Amino acid sequence: MKSVLIVGGSNGIGKSLVKILLETTKVFSISRSSSGIEHPNFNEFACDVLTDELPSIDAIDALVYCPGSINLKPISRLSQQDFSNDFSINVLGAVTVIQKYLPVLKQSTAPAILMFSSVAVKMGMPFHASVAASKGAVDGLVKSLAAELAPLIRVNAIAPTLTNTNLASKLLRNDRLKEMSAERHPLKKYLQPEEVAQMAKFLISENASAMSGQIIEMDCGIVNLKV
Repeated sequence: MKSVLIVGGSNGIGKSLVKILLETTKVFSISRSSSGIEHPNFNEFACDVLTDELPSIDAIDALVYCPGSINLKPISRLSQQDFSNDFSINVLGAVTVIQKYLPVLKQSTAPAILMFSSVAVKMGMPFHASVAASKGAVDGLVKSLAAELAPLIRVNAIAPTLTNTNLASKLLRNDRLKEMSAERHPLKKYLQPEEVAQMAKFLISENASAMSGQIIEMDCGIVNLKV
């Protein structure tokens, strides 16, 4: 049975991925909060990857780093600390986890790393300066690591548009905002975490063995289509 480590497996996309994988995969989750999931194939560690010592895990075939941030402010109101916090969550946390578990990943026969970017990197969006800057760094990290770790470890990222998670709850807090958000996308919808989790499952599987260094846009058409 393969083993997958999900950082941020207690909420949103990470929790959806845990649920999808559990029946066929041994899943480890590192998160500051509890997922409430109980299953023989599931092990959960309460841990802040930015401040706490990471747990030892003997075998990992894939590493998925889910933490992110939505810090939307005009540039005049963004402090250097805002930029620093977003960079720490999105980039430094990922680097810390990858460095910790890289020796374990290298013991797998077909290991994979998956991170999360954002459509805001490719599409200029007001008030997204801090999050776009940090997610842009994620894109660079993915491509650099994919080259460095080839051919053994594949490294990819998903760049989703607005997704119906707790992180985006303020943007989808009532029916009017939900309708407006869907209308902005050419496909007249925004994402559900289960959809993104299914893509994540594919990218860490051997079905995606020819893919590395890719930033997969799940954008409901908003980046590439004008209709």
